[in-house]
This record gives sequence, structure tokens and C-alpha cells, in this order.
Amino acid sequence: MARPSRPSRLQLPALPRFKRPPELLYAVDERPPAATLASLALQHVATALTLIAYVLAAAKIGHLDAATTQAMVTATILGMAASTFLQAWGGRLGSGMLLVHIPDPLLVALSGMLAAQYGLGGLVLVGLINGVVALGTGSLMPYLRTILPPTVAGIIVCVAGLSLIEPALRHVTGLAESGGLDGADILIGAATLATIVGLSIWGSQRGKLAALLGGLLAGLAVSALTGKLHGWEALASAPVFGLPHPPMPVFDIDAGILVAVAVLALMTQLDVFGCVVLLHKMNDSDWRRPDMRMISGGMRACGLGNIVGAWLGALPNVASSANIALAHISRSTSRWIGLLTALLLALIAFLPQASLALTLIPTAVIGAIEIYAAAYLIVSGIELIASRALDSRGIFMIGLSFVLGMGVILMPELAGRAPESLRFVVGNGIIVAGLSAIALNLLFRLGISRQAQQSFDEAVGAAADTVIHVAAEPIQRVVDFVETQGAAWSARRDVVRRAAQAALEAAEAIQSGGGRRLRGIRGSFDEHNLDIELLHDGPELELGGHAAHAPADLLDIDDAAFQHALDQALSGISGIMLRGLADRLQSGRRDGLTYLRLHFDH
Repeated sequence: MARPSRPSRLQLPALPRFKRPPELLYAVDERPPAATLASLALQHVATALTLIAYVLAAAKIGHLDAATTQAMVTATILGMAASTFLQAWGGRLGSGMLLVHIPDPLLVALSGMLAAQYGLGGLVLVGLINGVVALGTGSLMPYLRTILPPTVAGIIVCVAGLSLIEPALRHVTGLAESGGLDGADILIGAATLATIVGLSIWGSQRGKLAALLGGLLAGLAVSALTGKLHGWEALASAPVFGLPHPPMPVFDIDAGILVAVAVLALMTQLDVFGCVVLLHKMNDSDWRRPDMRMISGGMRACGLGNIVGAWLGALPNVASSANIALAHISRSTSRWIGLLTALLLALIAFLPQASLALTLIPTAVIGAIEIYAAAYLIVSGIELIASRALDSRGIFMIGLSFVLGMGVILMPELAGRAPESLRFVVGNGIIVAGLSAIALNLLFRLGISRQAQQSFDEAVGAAADTVIHVAAEPIQRVVDFVETQGAAWSARRDVVRRAAQAALEAAEAIQSGGGRRLRGIRGSFDEHNLDIELLHDGPELELGGHAAHAPADLLDIDDAAFQHALDQALSGISGIMLRGLADRLQSGRRDGLTYLRLHFDH
């Protein structure tokens, strides 16, 4: 059991109402005790800082010297701190979630190329464009619900995880540096990953909280034993405190490259979209759909943090899936952890020894953490995709998006056939999969009405000897209608299943007697509501509320009264079941027919 959260004089902006998941130790608005808060924040800091490796990779591509690389690391950490703080704070400028930011892996190659040509000044425009795109996307997000359903976010999250597999395995096996297998690197990576997995599964409560940090320390220990830690002399000679040095901005950059930056920035915001959805689901047992206001705030936090870091020559940042995995392991999603994490990151940015020490983390340790993050992303993406009912449109949208995205990842030579200005766009599997999913989702939604109906009148004239078949057919057609339309509308799978059960029970109750006969069914859907109407002849279905006969009374009534009492009892049972399955029931008459409306919150 978690210790009670501590009250605080500091009031954070309010969040929507969540149903607290019982498995969480510290939920989004609960402040852990000081020692636990510090421990969790340090783990998130350590996790985020291990991924400074993306900055180091960009610096190597750009052939930057040690001093310029260190300046780039410092600037990036400050941008990460700003975004992380705004995310945890919430309100209009953040999601209000524990979303720690890391360097954007999508921009490593492009940023390295620009740094090689223009120095850190070339990254100023990259960060500004990234920030402006994020702010614009965040403002428009409430209107983009149809473009970005959970299935699209799931595709992007899943492909992002799949894209990590190849570099992660290269880093953990030594192929990235030596070109051949390195036994020491494999041992380091195995020790790191085994510690993370072991503590996550079999560790105590404290062990689970420290799983990722424990894996990092185990990897560093094995690295020291195998002679893989270097650079101690430079670390000892670095100053204890230092201020960042803003570079001279360079704005004269090829327009084609800037277009690539803007597209990558949009893909980054789709990644933020997926991360906010994942944290929202972790904090709400009744999660049903993405909260567009929270997502908008999350994108604004990312944009503002990138604008702050841009003027210092930072690599743009994005929400960290590895830190989401840490929150999952620790079962702690308190945004107080995010606030303290941001303050610690900001402090580290002014400590040159700390930023220099990050360059000493062995590549194999980073590779093991990337493997863990890849596994978590893949499974999380599959869960998002599977949360919605699918018809042939959804199957093709998901399948073709995966084929195109993974095709680019598995066959990078395809990008060489594209115009030079577009190679950064078409050469990235995440971008290709994301754009394909958005385009195919819009294309396949064409012709899909948010309302549908089906008449059963053609069954009325059936011969007497087929009356059993006729009675059963409309009931089965009711279930088929709900399942087919639910998949066409890409409604939540659990809601469609519940609606089909309720419609089946209602149809059987209507057909069971009382002069009622099913005549048709109607349905309507939006992202918030699913309504099913059963149309029939005869009186309204009695859904309970009548006084029940005592067993002794049933012995003293005639056959007609007994049958009426039995019908009342059966309708009462149906009413109880329908009220348990549907969120609201309503009946009445319209256009000469009686209707029973089943409403489901979506």
C-alpha cells in the first residue's frame, strides 16, 4: 500500500476527473513523501540523461569538437527541463502529466548535418520551426479528432518502437562502433537489461521503483570492470559551475531542409499525442478517448520548451517513452515527480562536470535501455490499435501503414530514389507510417455516415411454416448491424461488445410477446456517444417498476393473469439486464412505430 500523499500549499492547475487505478502507488495529483519523491525524480533524471546519447550522435555526425558538443548538451538539457516543467504544471501550457522530455531522435541526422554546415547557430532555426509547429498543432488539436484517432496514434507509437530495434541491437552488441561483435559490450548490455527486467518482475516495491536506475548502475559497474569507461581526466579538470553560451543564429538555410524540419516536427507532435494518451490511460480506469485539451497542452509545452532551447543551440526535445515505461514500472504517475525532475535537470545544465560525465556512459548501456523502451512502445502501440473495433477499412489502413513505414526502415535505399529535398522525409519510417495512416484514415472514412438504419419489413410476409426462422432472423440481424456499424465507425471495442449484448437482449424481449414485432434498427455515433434504436410494433417494452406477485398469490389467479404476471417478471429481468449494459434507456413512439433507445457513453 502507498503511504498517503502529502498536502501542499502549492496549488497546481486542476485536471479533469479521473477514476484512480488501484494498482498505482501515487496517482497524478498525489504528492509522494519527500524521500520517495526524490528517489523517483532521480530515476527519471537518470533515464532522461542516458538518452543524451542522441545529442552525442548528432554531434558526431556534425564533427563537433568537445567544447561545442558540451554546449549543445547543456542547451538541450535546459530545453528538456522547460518542457518537462510545463508538462507537469498543466493548465493551458501543459498536459498536467508526468511527461519527461528527451532529445528528439527523429532530428538526430538532420541536426547533425546542419551543425556540420552551420555550427550550433544552424540549430536555432530548427528549434524555432519545431516550436512553432508544436504550438500551431496544439491549438488545432481539438478539431483534429477525426484525423488522429487512437489507431493512428497506435501505429506511430508501434513503428517508433520497431524503429528502435536495429540501433538498439547495434549499440548493445558493439556493431555501432567496431563493426563487429564485442563480447564486453554484449555482457554490459545483458547485465543492464537483465537487472531492469529482474527488478521489474521479481523485485520488492522499492526494487520496482529503482529498476531502471538499478539497470543503469549495473551496466556502469560491468563497464568499469571490462575497461569500457573512459575520460576521467577531462572530467576532473572541468569547472564545477558554468553558464550556457548562446550561439550566433544562422537563418540562411535551404528551404527544402526547413520543410523536412516542419514535417518531422509534425511527426514529433504525433509522438507527443501518443505519449499523452498513454499517461492518460495509466491514470484513468475509465479512459475512453483522447482528451484533446490535455493533448493540446502537451504539445504547447513541447513547443515552448523547444523555443527556449533553440536560442541556446539545443537539439529539439520530445516526450520520452522510456520515462513512461519507468512510470509504469514504478506505478507512480504523480506530476509532482515531473516538477522535481525538471528542477533537477535545470540544475544539472549549469554543472559542466555533470554534462561532461554524460559523454562517459557506454553505448552498450544505452542500447539496453533502448531495447526496453522498444518493447514497451511496441506493446503500447498494439494496445491502442486493438482498443477500437475494425472492419476492412481499418485493417487496410493499419496494414498498409505498417508496410510502408517498415518498408522504409528495412530498405533505406528507397529514400535515395526521392528528390534530395524530400529524402529526410521519405527516409524515416515513423514519418512515412504516420503520414500514411493519416491519409488512409481520411480516405477510407469517405462515404461513412455517422448514422445508419436497417429495415426488417421484408421478413413480414414470410410463410407460416417459417415463423421460427422469421422470429430469429431479425434478432441476429440486430447483432450483425451493431457489430458491423461499430467496426465501420471505429468505435471502442468494449463499447461495441456491450452494445451488441444489450441490443440482443432488447430484441429478444421485444419479440417474446405482447403483440410486439421488430421492424428495424437505427444507429448513430460520434466520439462521445453511441445510440442504438430498436423500432417495433405494439406497446412499449415494460422495463420493470411493477409490483411483483407473491408466490402464494400465483396459485389463486387464472391462466390469463398468470401469463400477464409471468410477462411482467420476464420484462423486469430484461429491464435489469438492459440497465446494467446500457448507460441510458429511453422509449416512446415516433412516426407510427415504438422505439427503444439504448445509449452508450463512448
